[in-house]
Amino acid sequence: MTHNQLDIFAAGARRLQMTESIDLAIQSLQAYGTSHEHWGIAWSGGKDSSATLTLIVWLLDTCRIPRPKSLTVFYAETRQELPPLALAARQIMDELAERGIRVEVVTAPMDKRFMVYILGRGVPPPNNNTLRWCTRQIKIDPMEQALRARLDELDGQILMITGVRQGESAIRDQRIEMSCSKDGAECGQGWYQKVLPNASGLRGRLATLAPLLHFRVCHVWEWLRHWAPLAEFGDWSTAAIADAYGGDEAEEVNARTGCIGCPLAQEDNALDTILVNPQWAYLAPLKRIKPLWRELREPQHRLRKAGLEILKSGKAAANPQRMGPLTFEARLMGLERVLGIQAEINAAARAVGRPLIDLINAEEESRIRELIDLQTWPDGWDGDEPLATTVMDTVYANGAVQPRLFSEAEL
Repeated sequence: MTHNQLDIFAAGARRLQMTESIDLAIQSLQAYGTSHEHWGIAWSGGKDSSATLTLIVWLLDTCRIPRPKSLTVFYAETRQELPPLALAARQIMDELAERGIRVEVVTAPMDKRFMVYILGRGVPPPNNNTLRWCTRQIKIDPMEQALRARLDELDGQILMITGVRQGESAIRDQRIEMSCSKDGAECGQGWYQKVLPNASGLRGRLATLAPLLHFRVCHVWEWLRHWAPLAEFGDWSTAAIADAYGGDEAEEVNARTGCIGCPLAQEDNALDTILVNPQWAYLAPLKRIKPLWRELREPQHRLRKAGLEILKSGKAAANPQRMGPLTFEARLMGLERVLGIQAEINAAARAVGRPLIDLINAEEESRIRELIDLQTWPDGWDGDEPLATTVMDTVYANGAVQPRLFSEAEL
C-alpha cells in the first residue's frame, strides 16, 4: 500500500462516502481492466452482484472506464431464486439487451436441476452435514462450463468481475485479507487475482476482480434503491432488489437471501422479509417447502443399505446401512405437494394481478415423471434395498454384526 493511499480496512479508519467508494471502484477497473480485452461479470441476481453489474455498465456508458473489446454477463439461474429477485433479474436483462450487452443465462442441465434431481432421480434434499450437493451442482459447475465455452470463442483471457465484498462473510473476509495484495493488487483497489480460485484447468485463461470489495452494505443499498434507478445513473430496475432484502441502509440486518425453502438454512428469514411486504404476501404458501424437504429426509421415505457395503475400490464403506434415495411414492408425494403450492400461489396471483411463479415448469415436471416411470435410482442403488424403517441387525464398518434384540412383530 502506498503512503498516500487510505487503508480502508484498518481499525478506526474513516468511513468512505458513497462518491469515494465509486471512485475507488473506478480506480480498480482502470488499474486492471485495461490489461484484459474481454470482461465477464458473474451475476447471481443478488444485491452485491447486481450493484456490481449495474455500476460497471453505467461507468462504461458514461466513459468513466475504458470499454473492453467484449463484455459478457453470466447470469446464474438456479431455478430456486426468490420470486422478487428473479423478476428483477429479468427486468435488468431486458435493460442490458437494450444496451446491446450479451447475457448468458447459465442453468444446470435438466437432470441436475434441484427439483428434478430430488423428485426425479430420488436424491435426498441436501443437508448441512452429510449431503450438500446443491451449490456446486446448480451454480458452480454450470458457471464454470459456460466460462469454458466462452473462452473457446475468444482469442485471449477473460477478466471475471465478481460482487465479492469485504464484510459480507467473516470466513471469506479472512481469505480476502490474506489475498488482497495477491498478484500486485493493492488494498483498496479491489481484490485482483490472475487465476480464478478452484477453477481447474483454467489457469492462465482467467483473472478475477472484485471492484466493490470496499463497499459497505449501506452503499450497496444506496446504489440499488436510490442511485441506479435514476436516469443519470442508468435507469435500472434495482430498487426491488433492495426491497426484497428488507435492507436497512445502515445495517447488515437481513442482508442475505438464499434459495426458496433452502434446506440448509435454519430459518426462512429472506422469505419472511419478503412476505411482510403486502404485494408479495400471496407467496406465503412457499413457507411449506422447507418442511417438505425435512419430511423427505425421514426414513419412512427412503431406502437403506442392508449390510456391509463394499465400494468399487474393494474397501468397506465407512457408514454401513446408510440411508439412501427417496422411494417412488415419496417422490410423487413431493412432486404433487410442490405443484399444489405452485397452483395455490398462481391462483392468488391471478386474483390480485401479481406475477406468476414456476417452481417446476412443464418441461421439468415431464422429466420428473419420466424418470420415475423409468424406475430411475441414483448411482450405487438398484431399488432392491429395504425401506429405511426396516428393523435389521446392526452392521459395523469392520464387518462385526450386532443382532437385533427384537423382531419387527415385537416392535
